[in-house]
Amino acid sequence: MDAALEQRLTDLESRLAHHERMAEEMSEVMFRQGQTIDRLTLHIRQMRDRLAEVESGGGRSPQDDRPPPHY
Repeated sequence: MDAALEQRLTDLESRLAHHERMAEEMSEVMFRQGQTIDRLTLHIRQMRDRLAEVESGGGRSPQDDRPPPHY
């Protein structure tokens, strides 16, 4: 095999290995971002539900406005 051709093949193999590693790293980052998005979506749903409850007056009674017994 010609030395120039062998060098080209070595360079291509090196580039391929680099691209494979980058693809694995990006896949891992995307997986973690997906987990973060799922967690944030859950928090937003919970906050939206709590806000809707507060806006509808649910969860509070007139007794909640009274001072505690130790006053």
